[in-house]
Amino acid sequence: MKRRWLGIMGLLVMAVVLLGVLNLLIGTVEIPFRSVVRILFGEGAEESEIRRNIILKSRLPQALTALVAGAGLSVSGLQMQTVFRNPLAGPSVLGISSGASLGVALVVLVSGIGGHALSRLGYVGNLALTVSAIIGALAVMALIAYISQKVKGNVTLLIIGVMIGYVANAVIGVLKFFSVEEDIRAYVIWGLGSFARVSGNQVTLFVTVMAVLLPLSMLLVKTLNLLLLGDHYARNLGLDIRRARLLTIGSAGVLVAIVTAYCGPVMFLGLAVPHLCRGIFSTSDHRILMPASLLMGSVLALFCNLIARMPGFEGVLPINSVTALIGAPVVMWVLFRKRKNDLNE
Repeated sequence: MKRRWLGIMGLLVMAVVLLGVLNLLIGTVEIPFRSVVRILFGEGAEESEIRRNIILKSRLPQALTALVAGAGLSVSGLQMQTVFRNPLAGPSVLGISSGASLGVALVVLVSGIGGHALSRLGYVGNLALTVSAIIGALAVMALIAYISQKVKGNVTLLIIGVMIGYVANAVIGVLKFFSVEEDIRAYVIWGLGSFARVSGNQVTLFVTVMAVLLPLSMLLVKTLNLLLLGDHYARNLGLDIRRARLLTIGSAGVLVAIVTAYCGPVMFLGLAVPHLCRGIFSTSDHRILMPASLLMGSVLALFCNLIARMPGFEGVLPINSVTALIGAPVVMWVLFRKRKNDLNE
């Protein structure tokens, strides 16, 4: 069994590398593999400036963003499903994504009141969207952390999180009503999710932060395995349930907040990838599921990003449309196959 797991892990790593390379090669402008390698290693002095800009300022940032964003959302989704023991729990279940959206909507409204469309501010406007999304998401996460200290049941906390999301969406609806048309369009486009929004120094910061947060989230593997046993058994084994729940929610919440701030509210990956990994690996052991979800999330995100900007498309398709259309049938197939195997046994 361990050999099978290691073999699948190896295939996932190879898939990440292959899809990363394809993300650099494929696009509306055809660039040979040799040229891509020379540009990446700084030896492409004879390469055209257009090719260098396409690789270094567009395709490489998109690939790196998809790589770490997919990993972060998938790991956070696995943590949420475990702590709440709910297969429908995802990164947005506690209203954290809605908090990020509310932060962006507030900035949009302020710019509209001032008579200046945020979409006209270029880099400053994008920076304002990112900062406001982080503040909104972290504010909701702080509220959830406070509430988790006051309530005992996971179901109660889950319902409160959903209600926070509804309240945030209601406020967003009011803010959109008073915003200017240009900023409403900018907000809607932000809400569709995109890996192409992160560029320049933002990529370095985003990848660095995620490179720190993802290994830290792996430290919760033992805690998550104990939570699977139920509160009673976990408590008898010496686990502080309230502290474990707070750490897990905090870890998942920070991952979601950072990814949502930079990429918008990317849906589906955090909900589906954990189910996909459970079906493929046939285990509930988080020592396997955590790295598997990380790799599988990166694979799906890179694949969806590749489809979103395939040759023949004008610009880049919304990433949420691609993730749902491609990933949902795959997950349904895995779940039906697992159900069929259980019935045969």
